[in-house]
Amino acid sequence: MSDLPEKLSQRIKQRKAQDSLRSLKSYNAKYDFSSNDYLGLARNADRYFEPSRSNDGGATGSRLLTGNHRAHDLLEELLCEYSRSEAALVYNSGYDANLGLIAAACLRGDLILFDSLVHASIRDGIQLAKAKALKFAHNDLEHLNRLLIDNSSKYDSVYVVTESVFSMDGDSPDLWAMVTLCEDFGAHLIVDEAHAIGVFGQRGAGLVQHLKLHKRVFARIITFGKAVGYHGAAVLGGKDLIEYLINFSRSFIYTTALPAQEMQNIKERVHWIQKSGEYLEENQKLHRNIALLRSYTIDYNINDSFVTSESAIQSCIIGGNSRVKSAAKQLQDQGFGVLPILAPTVPEGQERLRICLHSYNTEEEIEQLIKLLASFLQS
Repeated sequence: MSDLPEKLSQRIKQRKAQDSLRSLKSYNAKYDFSSNDYLGLARNADRYFEPSRSNDGGATGSRLLTGNHRAHDLLEELLCEYSRSEAALVYNSGYDANLGLIAAACLRGDLILFDSLVHASIRDGIQLAKAKALKFAHNDLEHLNRLLIDNSSKYDSVYVVTESVFSMDGDSPDLWAMVTLCEDFGAHLIVDEAHAIGVFGQRGAGLVQHLKLHKRVFARIITFGKAVGYHGAAVLGGKDLIEYLINFSRSFIYTTALPAQEMQNIKERVHWIQKSGEYLEENQKLHRNIALLRSYTIDYNINDSFVTSESAIQSCIIGGNSRVKSAAKQLQDQGFGVLPILAPTVPEGQERLRICLHSYNTEEEIEQLIKLLASFLQS
């Protein structure tokens, strides 16, 4: 094999110098505090669902060629019912959905205003889009308002992009105020609900629907790889938007479709959550565990180190890549699956332990985790 080009080698050297070089490792923690399996549907799939016995192969092509099956239609019909959306379009992943929606919809002459902490998939979609893009300070509606005042009249269409639960901080914007602001300026609001589906709202349908804003939002992105415990994603929106994406969304058009059996498996899991939602025992356990962790951070006097969050994502800020990696290792040595989030994934000084809570974490595990973390922070 030929040598790595010098510019690429320098980037690796820089990562090593910053103590931020990534590598692949197996995740086999005794106590899981890192996965996105909030309700335990992946961990305990055999308890809830019949194992698939299908011998079906792959989809054989994209959905516009040979890969569209009745199972895709049935899943999208269920998603419309579940999310009270006019239409839905399934993508192979949340990354594909964000990339495909934003790159296709936001054209030259348009403006994208995006929260400074949106997910990398949204940022990559923005980079592919032909529209002008400006970021506003995290969850700062005053800053967003100023940008809309200064810029909205200069562009054909304005898109505002945010998340209902942010993947790193676990916090949420004031969606009511944001929807109203977008309506005042005729802007189209796009909300990524990846970390809200299955966790918040009636039937676990997310924060947008919980606040009864689903008819006032241009598009929602939901994923099946987190609380739903599987993989794949969907864009929810009006029928005209979905028709447009089928014709112009490149990450949908130019990829092999998910197999029909996969669609059936996703449908089974969504239907299971839909039947119970916030009244689901697993959901109630999850929210009890969130409250427990917050109470223990107060009891052990480390609450100030945590980002305020009512979601399953709880972030403890420990500045510096070396320091946060040291904290993670001490916890991992005791069996706790807590992973460090390093710069440049987050800004320098905002390195953190990202703690994910689940329905299956016990009170003893949560207290011991916080006790160990407090010992590190106070040493």
